[in-house]
Amino acid sequence: MKKNMGSVDRISRIIFAIVIGVLYFTKAIEGKAALVLGVFAIVFLLTSLISFCPLYVPFGFTTCKKK
Repeated sequence: MKKNMGSVDRISRIIFAIVIGVLYFTKAIEGKAALVLGVFAIVFLLTSLISFCPLYVPFGFTTCKKK
């Protein structure tokens, strides 16, 4: 897998995952909304850790700086 995520993209995804986690554990979100947002948070966290987003590939999109 070739990296296709830049630093800003990775950091914003991590922040999103943290915010969703805080909202869940403070009971600000519950039920189906918590489940859906939790799945998004996990996916965003995993993709930011490996610097690869599979949805970017079909569109040829990348947020990495060009070398």
